[in-house]
Amino acid sequence: MSAINKKLLAVFVIICLLLVGGLCYMGFNLRQQRKANADMQQLAELDKQEMENEYQQFSDQYSEMKTHVTNDSLISQLTAEQEKTERLLAELKRTKSSDAREIARLKRELATVRAVLRSYVIQIDSLNQANGRLTAENTRVKGQYEEATRQIEGLNTEKASLSEQVAIASQLDANGIQMHLLNKNNKAKDKISKARTIQVNFNIAKNVTAKTGMKTVYVRIMSPAGNIIGGGVSFPYENKTLAGTMKKTIEYNGGETAVSLYVPVSQTLSAGTYQVSVFAEGNMIGSKNFMFR
Repeated sequence: MSAINKKLLAVFVIICLLLVGGLCYMGFNLRQQRKANADMQQLAELDKQEMENEYQQFSDQYSEMKTHVTNDSLISQLTAEQEKTERLLAELKRTKSSDAREIARLKRELATVRAVLRSYVIQIDSLNQANGRLTAENTRVKGQYEEATRQIEGLNTEKASLSEQVAIASQLDANGIQMHLLNKNNKAKDKISKARTIQVNFNIAKNVTAKTGMKTVYVRIMSPAGNIIGGGVSFPYENKTLAGTMKKTIEYNGGETAVSLYVPVSQTLSAGTYQVSVFAEGNMIGSKNFMFR
């Protein structure tokens, strides 16, 4: 075999090896992307199912509240809000979990429904308290002790039912979620390659029915490859334990509360869509996606 043919054969072998290596690399990346897509889809399905459960709970609560109200105008208002809740639930059930824009809209609607429900819970609770005071006064004036006792027992039952409703209405909400990539000078940059620290900001919304005091919030950041950024943090959710990115304990007084968390970048980040989810007291209270190049 001539020297030229030997050189051509060597070139041919190198090209074949490069092609095989390239195909193997593409196959590996494809498998990784499929796994990431599957994980993100699973989290989206969990989020959608939780929203459906909340819409159904709120509809059931309107039905329950109407059984404790005698005012026709108030019953009509509760019926209208229940019908709106059921309509939104039907829209959510028809929506695919992959439709991020529609899911985000229905999540905003859910927050509005929750806020309206809270206002009715407070209003009806105030009416029940007022009725209790009037009943006690009527008892003292007319001496109708036995009838007053039955009414007070009924109010206690209603209050116990409303207490359960308040527990759901008191769930925290996180809004205004932001994710920033900070360089070594703590300046926000869009390029993922410059990131040295990840900053996440959000607000815990005002909630007059929520219990005040110390609250621990957890942030979970999922990379485009489906991996959890950071680590060493875990928390309960949906009868299981999830891994998180970072956590922070805050003092919540019922008013809107700003929260900021930071995590150093200790792994190689890739361009793409990052999902930031916020959890507190066993609930996902907010979620948002961010694209970085």
